[in-house]
Amino acid sequence: MLELRRFYVGGRWVSTQSTAEHVLVSPTTEEPVGIVSLGNSGDVNAAVAAAKAAFPAWSSADLTERIGLIERIHSIYSSRIEEVAQAISTEMGAPIDLARTRQAPAAQRHMTNFLEAVKRFQFIRPLGDHAPNDRILMEPIGVVALITPWNWPMHQVALKVIPALLTGCTMVLKPSEFAPISSSLLAEIIQEAGVPAGVFNLVHGDGEEAGNALVSHPDVAMISFTGSTGAGRKVLRGAADTFKRVALELGGKGANVVFADADDQAIERGVKQCFSNSGQSCNAPTRMLVERSIYDDAVEKARQAAEATPVGASNLPGPHIGPVVSARQFERVQTLIETGIREGARLVTGGLGRPAEFNKGYFIKPTVFADVANSMTIAQEEIFGPVLSIIPFDSEDEAVQIANSTLYGLTNYVQSQNPEKRNRVARRLHSGMVEMNGQPRGAGSPFGGVRHSGGAREGGVWGLEEFLTVKSVSDWGDPTIS
Repeated sequence: MLELRRFYVGGRWVSTQSTAEHVLVSPTTEEPVGIVSLGNSGDVNAAVAAAKAAFPAWSSADLTERIGLIERIHSIYSSRIEEVAQAISTEMGAPIDLARTRQAPAAQRHMTNFLEAVKRFQFIRPLGDHAPNDRILMEPIGVVALITPWNWPMHQVALKVIPALLTGCTMVLKPSEFAPISSSLLAEIIQEAGVPAGVFNLVHGDGEEAGNALVSHPDVAMISFTGSTGAGRKVLRGAADTFKRVALELGGKGANVVFADADDQAIERGVKQCFSNSGQSCNAPTRMLVERSIYDDAVEKARQAAEATPVGASNLPGPHIGPVVSARQFERVQTLIETGIREGARLVTGGLGRPAEFNKGYFIKPTVFADVANSMTIAQEEIFGPVLSIIPFDSEDEAVQIANSTLYGLTNYVQSQNPEKRNRVARRLHSGMVEMNGQPRGAGSPFGGVRHSGGAREGGVWGLEEFLTVKSVSDWGDPTIS
């Protein structure tokens, strides 16, 4: 059984000061697969002290040095990507093909995209022609704490670690205790790449102990947190006394607005996007809003797509969805399915219990509800499982009103062959991102939301700017630097 007993602090693998531990359980078999030590405030203090000591040198290092480090990390990561994929599949239950094709490669893509962005980035900028000797300096904020979730482990870790390194920040990473294996591998890779001691530090732990210690630490200048909206609220409150910058990427309840002129694949595509990663994605289109004239046909297509969705073990190859991450998450999804039935939504397919072929494991039946009122619990709460709610609408205005009637605002989706209509609707949707007609957003586009989905922007130049402060300087002495 795997044992993660040491943390990476100050350029060395060190023993924890804590006796607390978390048992890693396979979502497929419900059997223990490992143990991770859970750090305490003493571990956090040591890691923050190491990051603080390393900040002066790293923040003033030449950009070419920081770029070279990321290029080496990318090369080593690429050579070990199968290990990373296996780790993700083991720790959070992603089917191995998904782990190989999307989960593990996400970090590679982010490294490439950030390297492209930083090479064009202006760390020293002219204010304008009216003030030719003024400059705006973009400077690293300081020691940053990076708190990441379990659902897309390397995706979220890379969105924080890579821009922090490139902008000259030093850091402490605390991954979810449910997904610590992949982050430990990344720490090995970063060490092998030659990161200076103290620049990158890894402490395992839970939110109550290690997370809170980071959030309240006076020497931490910024918290970058990805997780649930409820946990994000606690982070905001905990950081208030020390006036930290807080970047939050939180939950979502995406609306997929399907007009009558949508393409033939829109419904099936929407179901697959909702169920991808077993529904454990904050940007999943979990509410399908369908124009009334095609509603009955859409419900039938969604039923067929859901019933054609295979469910299988994490270690087996294939296009299936796997289990959800934990017993707690399994019970939460079951409770919300039961609530949907009780509140009067029409269960089209799926429902309570495991799929018939499983008597253990945290497997959920791919589930579709129709005739869902937007006031119902399943239309308002983030479920984080393979559960789709279908809601009819009669007009464009009604569709926009329903889509915007949640506390969240992460990603919405529009399906229409009319460019004027979909552009008009995209402008009216209250969300940080809109994807239309199955077209993914381009490399380097910012990821993030509004309202209860948080206000962070991760990726591209926006992801770099998250870790920088703005300094305004007059009478700049070197007019050639702009």
